[in-house]
Amino acid sequence: MSTHPLSRTLLKVCGATTPHDIEAAAAAGADCVGLWHGVPGGPSELEPNAVAALAAAARSAGLLPVLVTFLSDAAALAHLVRATGAGWVQLHAYQPPATVRALREALPPDVGIVKVLHVQEDGSCVERPLIGAYDRAGTDLFLLDTATGDGRIGSTGRTLDPARLAALLPRLTRPFLLAGGLTPAHRPAYEDIVRHPGYRGIDVDTAARDHTTGAFGTPEITALARAWRTATAPTPDHPPLELSR
Repeated sequence: MSTHPLSRTLLKVCGATTPHDIEAAAAAGADCVGLWHGVPGGPSELEPNAVAALAAAARSAGLLPVLVTFLSDAAALAHLVRATGAGWVQLHAYQPPATVRALREALPPDVGIVKVLHVQEDGSCVERPLIGAYDRAGTDLFLLDTATGDGRIGSTGRTLDPARLAALLPRLTRPFLLAGGLTPAHRPAYEDIVRHPGYRGIDVDTAARDHTTGAFGTPEITALARAWRTATAPTPDHPPLELSR
């Protein structure tokens, strides 16, 4: 299995549910596609067989399939990753570092673990004291996403204040992806975030979709890629992170 160096800005589109979504993402130049399982009430929730089918289609199209989940049973997750062929697993809830450690021990080393850090709109982050523990447990990437005041997480469509987000970055010990209602129009406001040596790309759901059909749209994803894919090569102190593809 080949490796995929995170040496340039990545575009991850999240919540694919059909082969059309995979085709649109690949045609627009996305790198990774998120496939949901274990997200109670999620609009893009898939059964394991559907995750496996779309993961295979994603790989054939040159995309990295990412299992996005709220589940916390490490043994069950490791089985699911193997059964579906996901290249990364994204822990998009409040799983503790112990879950990450158990999952890291159960998975092949070439499967990446992405841990979401939930940032409130006031800039506070409930996982802030645990960032170092997540790193030591085996997290490969962090993903910074919005948690709303009413408790919603994942695909909230709410953006994070760049200035408040910047205050969290010195705490990060691993590279990170940025999420939270991002559109092409938001790119200029996040210049300082994009220039941070740990920045590795964005994760988008709503802005990747055709507003009429709700499916991934090639023009929409292309616009995201053009706006956010800038020259952000890692510095010598932050070498490329290699994960499976």
